[in-house]
Amino acid sequence: MLKIGQKAPDFELLDDRSKPFRLADASGQPVVLYFYPKDDSETCNVENSGFSDLAAKFAKSNAVLLGISPDSVESHKRFRAKYGLKVRLLADPEHKAIVPYKVWGPKKLYGRDYMGLIRTTYLIDAKGNVAEAWKVTRARGHAEKVLDAVKALSQSTT
Repeated sequence: MLKIGQKAPDFELLDDRSKPFRLADASGQPVVLYFYPKDDSETCNVENSGFSDLAAKFAKSNAVLLGISPDSVESHKRFRAKYGLKVRLLADPEHKAIVPYKVWGPKKLYGRDYMGLIRTTYLIDAKGNVAEAWKVTRARGHAEKVLDAVKALSQSTT
């Protein structure tokens, strides 16, 4: 994982509407980057729905909220529409952000070893530094914890 206080790596990815997003363009605002393995899989649905349910509260805290997976723009479009998600989803099939954020690595499922995305969330402060990092082991309730951290970060900078 990236270290707290470290400069967050910049990247540019297309979102679920084929619009580019560049991290540097969010300078001056806190940014939540949550990396998840796969659109329309059970745990990813729970995580994305949790963030989507709180999207207005993240926006009220002036935070940019972004979900990132290795899925395609088209997959993100279908996923967002199917569940009515309110979060901007970024497609990273070429691992332009996944590798620099150190969320790709060895995993094990049912005794099988493979490489995959490790569910991780980063909170980037308004100056572009890593303020918090979570290796997510439980999707349910995670969005609330991240929102609390965003609020605490906002209070510490005022």
